Amino acid sequence: MKRKSLQSRPVRQHGFTLIELVMVVVILAVLAVTALPKFIDIKSDAQTAAAQGVASALSSAAAVNYAARKANSSKGQTVATCADAATLLQKGATGGLPTGYSMTDGTVTIAADTSVDCAITGPNSSSATATIIGIN
Repeated sequence: MKRKSLQSRPVRQHGFTLIELVMVVVILAVLAVTALPKFIDIKSDAQTAAAQGVASALSSAAAVNYAARKANSSKGQTVATCADAATLLQKGATGGLPTGYSMTDGTVTIAADTSVDCAITGPNSSSATATIIGIN
């Protein structure tokens, strides 16, 4: 009886070839190149969203102030300019816009029972518009 030599059997290798590994690296590089621009400008998008949030809160505060003042003239506060509206937000013990935010057109006059769009500027020149209702 003849014995087979171990060398005559085909050797089966396990693992990835160099070509397969290179292709995976190329695919990952393409994915990184297409996704990276979306994350580069994420800080300015966040600052713009924060400015819009402050503007929305100011618009809501102006509407609540208007309703309170209409219901009872001793409640709420008079709003005749955009700067007056900036004090409607609650910030700690005092009212006002959050640190780093300002009303760019604070001197705009608002007639009673009318609404005006007031511009708000935040960090890195992010901006948004708040709708303010004037009341005596």
